[in-house]
Formats: sequence, structure tokens, C-alpha cells
Amino acid sequence: MLLTTDGFVEGAHFLPDSPPRLVGRALVGANASDLAAKGGRPVAFLLGLFLPPGTPREWGRQVVRGVRDGLARTGGTLVGGDSKPSPRKLLVGTFLGATTSTHLAPHTGVRPGDLLVLTGRVGGPGWVTRQKAKTRAHGQHPERELLRITPRLAEGERLIRHAHAMIDTSDGVAEAGRILSEASRCQLTFQEELLPLDPRLRRAMLTRAERLQLAVYGGEYELLAAVPPASLPALRRAFAQLGTPLTVVGQARRGRGAWFKREGHSRPAPRSRWQPWRPSPSR
Repeated sequence: MLLTTDGFVEGAHFLPDSPPRLVGRALVGANASDLAAKGGRPVAFLLGLFLPPGTPREWGRQVVRGVRDGLARTGGTLVGGDSKPSPRKLLVGTFLGATTSTHLAPHTGVRPGDLLVLTGRVGGPGWVTRQKAKTRAHGQHPERELLRITPRLAEGERLIRHAHAMIDTSDGVAEAGRILSEASRCQLTFQEELLPLDPRLRRAMLTRAERLQLAVYGGEYELLAAVPPASLPALRRAFAQLGTPLTVVGQARRGRGAWFKREGHSRPAPRSRWQPWRPSPSR
């Protein structure tokens, strides 16, 4: 059995005018992403709903509807929770999950020689955040894209059969690499040119530094795993059936730290800047 919890705070994870149904759905997705990083299947969900006095009752109802929407996609059942008055809006989700795996790919499991593989693409949330001031001025709502979280549950079930370590990239691929490196006492080296970028980053007129900054910004909820090279053919076949990109982005070696390498030059992994409702990433 698996147990995970995650919370959303107004002003940090959603805005006052964010659709509450979408916020509830996103809360389920964020929690399910942590289950995916252990190869788990959602079973039961608890919702903590902490709201300022005077919040319209319909706002809370819409959050619950969103939670049910999310569970219809991920699996699992809303079985209960709690509600309390609070100075600001705070939602907390707790997921109970199950897995048939006897190995849960702990953060401490990276081994020298492992390949680093990444699901999906990176940089989309960074691009949306960079553009949010411009798009909101034209009546668009970029935060709605940031709240559309698709946990990689099926992908996690495939990866857990081979991965020595695995983590989701909600805080960015660089931050995920740093966490695995510190926990495993192993050096992780990412090849910058191998990162599977969101097409908008490839089309945009950006410097290399700007593109990397957006690529590691965070918010993707992809999976980063350390796998033995011998497992790669089987994983490629499995992911071809799923229709999800799986990209080798680096390798683990003896040493310490997470590094990004390009054209023979290495530098420490850049810090995550995942703060979507604060000022946009520098231009």
C-alpha cells in the first residue's frame, strides 16, 4: 500500500479567480503523480477543505465536483475528509494507493551506470508562466493550462518494473535530479541537448540560457527514473504501446551532485523557479 499527501494554497498554486472545479481536479492529479512515481494505482482519496468564513458554499461544491472529475480519470474514490475555517483558501489531498511491485524505486536507489530517462516533454509550464502577463491582458487564462495535470500512472507502472529510483518532476527536472543525487550519493549528469522540449520553446526566439531556464522551471508532473541500460529496449517497446515519449536525458556516475552538460562543458544543475503566480521568469 502507498500513502501520499499534497496541498494547494491560494496565491501559490491557484488564483482567486481560478475555476474551483479545475483546482479540485488538479489537486487529485498532483497527488496521483506521487503515486505514479511509485508505480501505484489510486484507491481512496481524502479531501481537506479549509476556507475563509464567507466563502460561497458553491465554491466548495465546485471543488468537490472537480475532485470527482479527477478521480474519474485516475481511478479511486472520494471517501471523506474534513473542512475548517481558515485565513486563506487551502486544499489538502491525501491518496491511498496500491502497487503489485515489491520494489518502490526509492530516491536512494540510483546506481552508477544507470541511464536517466524522462517521460513526456519539459518547458511547457515555464513558457506559459513567462507569457502569462501578456495572455491575461488579452483575456486569456494561462493558469488553466498549468492546472491541467495528467499524472503518468500507466507510465509509472511500466517504469517501476525496471527503475532503481524514480521521482516526479513537479518541481522541475533539475530539482528532481538534485534530490535523487543527494539521496543516492551519486552524480547525475544531464545532457542539455537531449532534453525533450515543449515545441513552443523550440519555435521561440530564445537564447540557450533562456531555453534551459524554462525547461527546468517545473510544473510538468513527468517522471524521471534511473534505469539499468539493459532495460531500455523493453521500456521503449512498452512506451511505444502507450504512445508516450520516453527520452534518455543523462547518466549516473560515481561522484556527487546534479550537473548539466553541453558541448563538453558541465555546470551545476540550475535551481528550480517553480513559482507560477509570482513574477515571470526573467527575460
